[in-house]
Amino acid sequence: MADFYDYARIWTTLIERHGGTHHGYFMPREKPEGAAVSFPGAGGDGAGDIAVALFTFPDEAAYLLYRDKVAEDADGIAANARFSKNPPFSSYDRTFLQPLSGD
Repeated sequence: MADFYDYARIWTTLIERHGGTHHGYFMPREKPEGAAVSFPGAGGDGAGDIAVALFTFPDEAAYLLYRDKVAEDADGIAANARFSKNPPFSSYDRTFLQPLSGD
């Protein structure tokens, strides 16, 4: 867990340094007593071993610029060297999302 916390801290800093907004890393926790699924039969409790990181950039161009900049950033290079050989997670998935407009 200590390595995962380091990983999260470093990447939060890098994303914000290069134009993004990091909304945090989220990990499962105990569900509140008495919490029930809102739609019985259509859903259930999620996995207890998945963490989620949420971050945004103003637009796609800013995201692509971040990718270029972090590859040249000394802290980004060090983080990739540190975590690529022994990542603090067993796998990861990326999903690109967009906000749902109320309009």
